[in-house]
This record gives sequence, C-alpha cells and structure tokens, in this order.
Amino acid sequence: MNKSELNQLIDLRKTLHQNPELSGEEKETAKRVVEFFKDLKPDEVIENLGGNGLAFIYNGQEEGLTSMYRCELDGLPIWEENNIRHKSKVEGKSHVCGHDGHMAIISGLGMKLSKERPKKGKVVLLFQPAEETGEGALAIVEDKKFHKHNPDIAFALHNLPGYEKNQIVIKKGAFAAASVGLKIRLKGRNSHSAHPEAGNSPAEAMSKCIVALEKLPDAMKKFTLVTVIHARLGEMAFGTTPGEALICATLRAYENETRDLLVAYSEKLCTQIAKEYGLEIAFEYTESFTATHNDPEAWEYGNEAAKKLKLKVKHIRIPFRWSEDFGLFSKHTKTLLFGLGSGKKQPQLHEPNFDFPDELIETGVNMFWEIAKDIHG
Repeated sequence: MNKSELNQLIDLRKTLHQNPELSGEEKETAKRVVEFFKDLKPDEVIENLGGNGLAFIYNGQEEGLTSMYRCELDGLPIWEENNIRHKSKVEGKSHVCGHDGHMAIISGLGMKLSKERPKKGKVVLLFQPAEETGEGALAIVEDKKFHKHNPDIAFALHNLPGYEKNQIVIKKGAFAAASVGLKIRLKGRNSHSAHPEAGNSPAEAMSKCIVALEKLPDAMKKFTLVTVIHARLGEMAFGTTPGEALICATLRAYENETRDLLVAYSEKLCTQIAKEYGLEIAFEYTESFTATHNDPEAWEYGNEAAKKLKLKVKHIRIPFRWSEDFGLFSKHTKTLLFGLGSGKKQPQLHEPNFDFPDELIETGVNMFWEIAKDIHG
C-alpha cells in the first residue's frame, strides 16, 4: 500500500470519526462508504442490508470458497473528550470504540481487491450496522439479500488497548463472552409515606435482589459475571411510599449454555425473593450477544498471516469478558475474531478520550489481505 492510498484511508477514517451515528441510524455513514467504494470496482454492491448494512462483493473466475471480512458502522452515545482536529461534530455521539478505524481497514482491503481480484471463490466485505446493541448480525443473517452470499468462513478484528501497537492477539475456541441485559420489574403497592404499612414497598426486596445477583457467580462452576448497571425505586415523591422497582443487570459467561444457565438461576432467585415479599415480578431481556468462537481452520489462516507479516503475536489462554456481535456468525459459519493491539497506554474502549490510532490501518489491511490470498489464490 503506497502513501497516497494510506492517506486516503486516514482521511476516510477521520471523516467517519467526525460524523458518528448510533446503532440503527447509520444512513450517512453508509453513504460515505458507498461513495468511497465507487472507484474500487466491486462486482456487486448490496445496500440496506439488515438495516443500513452494506456488502461489497468481489468474484473470482473459478469456483471456490466464499470468505467474509466484517467491520462495524455504528458509533456510541458517549460525549467525546479529545483535543483533536477531527473530534466528533455530533453532540453526545462518538466513535470511541474504533469502528471508524475498522471501516477504514475493510475499505483498504477493497483497495487491494480492486487491483487484484480473487482467482477463485468470492470475497464479501461486510459493513455491519448495530453492533453495539447486539442487533446487527442477526438482522444481516435474517436478510434474504445476504443468503446468496453466505460465507464458508468469516473474519473480523477489534483494536485492543493495553496491548502493543500492531500486535496480533489470537486464541482458538472461545474468544469473547456471551452476554445479555436483564431487566427485573418488581411491583408492590403505593401508599402515603406517612403510612408505609398500608402499602407494599419493594425497597428491601430490591436490595436483596441486587446483592444476590452479584453473588450468584460464586455458586457457578464455570466463569460467570453479573454486573448491576442500574436500579430505580419509585419516583421522587416524598409523600409516597414506592410501589415499583426496576433492576437492570448484565449477565456474562464464556459459553452460551453457561449464560443461559445463569439467566435461569437469576430468574429463580429473584422470583423467590419477590414471593417472600408478596410482590409481582416480570423479566425482560435486551442486547443479547452470542459467544464468539474461533474455529481452528479460521485460526490457522490468521496465525499464518501474522507469521508471514512477521508481526508480534500473543496467544491468550483466557477469553475476553466483553461481548462482540460477530459471535452470531460463529453459529452459522467458521469464524475468527482476532485482536489488533492499539497501544499499552491507549485509553480503553468506550472511554471518552479514545481515538483509533491510524498506524494500525495498514497492519489490519495486510492481515486480511494475506488471509484472502491464502484462501482465494
């Protein structure tokens, strides 16, 4: 990749960084990507895929595998706190996860493919919407337009603060956790705050549920984590004894089955507490992420690419606790999600002063290009 091409990708990255859009709202982001690909001669362009998603198809002349390389379109509802010229122009929204950089990398792969088509098979470059909410991958998989391009093997990367810049972080098997957001609603009965005995406040039950949920992983055989992220009791009305409560928690495990078991135990535990206090209880789930599982064959392609490029590689033993929407593709095809170190002193993902380091773009493009050459000749 020459300096002019790299500068084009950096300019694209900075433009995307300045104009973030939240999950499900990525229309302008998609337009910018389509405009960038006009000169890159894909054989097919699919728009409005699973919402605002995009796919660019490059066909080989011979029969072969279909490989997919995926990045994310969406930003976050986080105020950016950076003193940089390309700071987000949108109040309360930012790309402090690095999806702008991931899009630049896949666009760079498009640059390579426009000059050198795959000899055999087919390459799909996927720009996925709504990764942050865990809704985008499912919408893609369920979209009929995607079915004729179902991949035999799929790849993605995520930049990882805390690791050396351009270091490849890789693992066979479980790589990122399964998770789900749980909402618990407790319903008792309001009364005047001067006569609390006339009502049925869920305050004590709510407190017990919070403590019990966060202690629940201690009783599990495999790794699990429950993080209570929000709680609300009644309303700000000093003359009223509260009659309702809401508890929100994120439940995590390295395997889908273990997460589902944690969900079942959480429901049982909180139901028992609610019954003890004579309260009604209801459960609701949101932002469900499947565990990301790295297939041995896909892992081999990634590991070999890193070796060819003489990159530093860190083979981790323990999966990451965070979740990635790419995990849903693991249920449908062979997948590899690997990490690309973004600096030991780099702010962590989702912190307001995070900014994707442009030095990673060329490494990311080269990793995917080596994998694609290996698969497609």
